[in-house]
Amino acid sequence: MIRGGDANKKRLGLFGGTFNPIHQGHLRGAEEIRDGLGLAEIVFIPAAIPPHKGTRDLVDGKHRLEMVRRAISDNPFFRVSDIEIRREGKSYSIETIRHFRRADPDSEIYFILGQDAFLEIETWKDFQDLFSLSHFVVMVRLPVGEPPGPPPLPSTLREVFRFDPGYQVWVHRSGHELHFREITCLDISSTKVRRLIADKKSPKYLIPKEVAIYIEEHGLYR
Repeated sequence: MIRGGDANKKRLGLFGGTFNPIHQGHLRGAEEIRDGLGLAEIVFIPAAIPPHKGTRDLVDGKHRLEMVRRAISDNPFFRVSDIEIRREGKSYSIETIRHFRRADPDSEIYFILGQDAFLEIETWKDFQDLFSLSHFVVMVRLPVGEPPGPPPLPSTLREVFRFDPGYQVWVHRSGHELHFREITCLDISSTKVRRLIADKKSPKYLIPKEVAIYIEEHGLYR
């Protein structure tokens, strides 16, 4: 059940990440979020330099951008943006959200992130202002046997959110929503893919075929 929002505005999802490389878990999660929340489209936004991750195994942004472009080419509801790659330097989500609010004022923004990233959100730049600018959607992968239900909020966020039990969603004092959406638990990570390639093992079926071909052509992650 979807709570609300402005019916006259399209719902635009923003999905940021390193995508180093993009894999089937990213794609399946995004598709389930798009379908479940009725998003008109999702924009994948590869980060130039992620503030909270190391850059040791991070390949150049142009490669990650192209891998995403190839991975989503058959989905008319997905597109990729190079806004953070062109910006260079550290990629701050609040700047990206502000960009899309200016560029597309007729859309409602839904910022999509994983549960691990959400648990670190208090370390993000201007994190308290984020929820005044956008709805947030946290992708939750529940292992088999784990009970469903939204995890507790950090104490600093509980002060500015209330829980709507009817819609099972947290509502910020600005009116923006914080969704925890359960998605299919695929045991895939970019780290696992990179290790397989470095060990000269096949990443087949973990990443799209077009991405595997690109990695092979450019000798990435070896």
